[in-house]
Amino acid sequence: SAQDYRRQLDLNTAMTTTRYVVKGVEYTRTAFVSHPAGVLVVHLQANQKSMLSFSAELSSQHAKSKSQRLGKDQISLTGVVNDFDARDHIFRGTMAFEARLLIRCKGDATESHEGLNTKSIEIKNADSATLILIPATSFHSYQRIDANPAERCQTALQRIADLSYEQLKADHLADYAELFQRVDLDLGSTPAAALPTADRLAQFADGNDPALCTLLFQYGRYLMISCSRPGSQPANLQGLWNDQLRPPWESKYTININTEMNYWLTEPANLAECGQPLFTAVGELSQAGQSVARKHYNADGWVCHHNFDLWRGCAPINHSNHGIWPTGGAWLSQHLWWHYLYAGDRDFLRETAYPAMKSASQFFLDYLVVDPRSKEGWLISGPSNSPENGGLVMGPTMDHQIIRELLRNTAMAAQELGLDPELRDRLRDTAARIAPNQIGQHGQLQEWLEDKDNPKNQHRHVSHLWGLHPGEEITPRTPDLFAAAKQSLLFRGDGGTGWSRAWKINFWARLRDGDHAYKMIQQLVRLTGSPKTKYTGGGLFPNMLDAHPPFQIDGNFGAANGILEMLLQSHIRHGDDALDYAIELLPALPSAWPQGKVSGLRARGGFKLDLEWKDGVLIHCKLHSTLGGPVALICGKQRFDFTTQMGKEYQFDL
Repeated sequence: SAQDYRRQLDLNTAMTTTRYVVKGVEYTRTAFVSHPAGVLVVHLQANQKSMLSFSAELSSQHAKSKSQRLGKDQISLTGVVNDFDARDHIFRGTMAFEARLLIRCKGDATESHEGLNTKSIEIKNADSATLILIPATSFHSYQRIDANPAERCQTALQRIADLSYEQLKADHLADYAELFQRVDLDLGSTPAAALPTADRLAQFADGNDPALCTLLFQYGRYLMISCSRPGSQPANLQGLWNDQLRPPWESKYTININTEMNYWLTEPANLAECGQPLFTAVGELSQAGQSVARKHYNADGWVCHHNFDLWRGCAPINHSNHGIWPTGGAWLSQHLWWHYLYAGDRDFLRETAYPAMKSASQFFLDYLVVDPRSKEGWLISGPSNSPENGGLVMGPTMDHQIIRELLRNTAMAAQELGLDPELRDRLRDTAARIAPNQIGQHGQLQEWLEDKDNPKNQHRHVSHLWGLHPGEEITPRTPDLFAAAKQSLLFRGDGGTGWSRAWKINFWARLRDGDHAYKMIQQLVRLTGSPKTKYTGGGLFPNMLDAHPPFQIDGNFGAANGILEMLLQSHIRHGDDALDYAIELLPALPSAWPQGKVSGLRARGGFKLDLEWKDGVLIHCKLHSTLGGPVALICGKQRFDFTTQMGKEYQFDL
């Protein structure tokens, strides 16, 4: 019987609001998760006095759980997480949890609390109420689960004891805004922006709604802020938005593309702090992966294969045709190096990044072998695979691209720190001996050592284009490889799952083809899983979460980064003694965005940029240098080379 129903998520506040009218009374439900307080807050309000009545309880899908009242204003939920043993069909849970629900009311409310063994609290005739949910588990680290969830809940309750709803909200808004408001994007707007989101998604491919691209970009930033903060776990395959006990792919971390795609945007989209959980996980993997390197390969260093989870397992899992893939740890190490390139934090490089990168490189110094068929004595990787296509092979192109970049990055990191000169030379020499990228009989970039690519293969993975993105070795400065990568991408086609289409946005941006990159955005922004459409493939659900299918969040993050890559790209060129930075402005601007502006983007070298363009042409650029040093600004055929000073701002009107 509700009327005037409206539900919204405000990206500027990270708050959801639901409004509706029943019998002339307007009810409003506002919800947010406070990072500073570590609680979920739901505020209920009626626009007439004493018209709010409800009951509240806690329940769980976990078999060994129970709920009970704690006094007149609290409910507790305690239990043990299910751990299903398929052999004898019983649950052997070990991880403990507890949640507390605290209810505060305003007005002349009455509270039913007869018999403290009841599981719910009933509120009658309140003006408003605030429900605060506090969760905790016994998880301490990937090696320990002996924390006390009850104590954690009690500590959180004490922390918020004197905080009103207004103060909880104010603290949340301040904390969130400090991150979200760093970047502003305006691609223009049309009347389509006033429609409900599902309608905008349904008609995007055939309409004109540039503001939806802005929304997609900022939604990715909102999701990252909301699921990856210092002290949390990294964003997994579902970010953290999982409602199932046995979710798809167990809500783990697939590192042959998906986890890395989650974190492409953190540095350039000005959310560097959100990458900290990934750095912590890589540090833990670099410890756990040492035993795998020794036991599986009799090698030094550390290795991680295509998948890991909360417990930091690094060994091969699943099926051999994609589970035996040893370059996951090497790919993750790229994010450590990126953080240094963007921030210039030498302490981070010395204490966190370089030790993990060095150890990952030491593994491949032992792992690579000489190809007996090669007259040049090429070093190759294997047994491995080209995720997730073609089965077990020796020498897949993707492996070689990742390993080359790891070894060169590690050598440059050692150079920056003035460490390990002999190791630097060995890393560079080894990188130069790895089998190079090759162009095949169809003009394609070969996926394998052998020239056996099938031009009709439209597999969702395009792994051998790693060197185009997120790698740095296939660029306009390597024109033959650049053209071969484009041919491979054309053969693969524009279809695929959600994350595959998102990766292709980034590929086409690196190929400087803005209109094709925009075409891939249109392929991704398709309404799926809704009565408004019969389409059920890869696209976006009505709430704009990526449909793999099923739901997988990497498409959201990958698309946000792809939009950013269309507007700004920054690169480094390795030298023996220094890093040389180049920044490309509007490298892949599509005709669908003839005018717009963006502020707060970050580039390698410690630069922040604001851009404005009109009629497809850059008209203004502001560059702020946080570290100082030389830079090349490139926009089309224009190039500006100059040396910046730390803390100085430079403006260009073109």
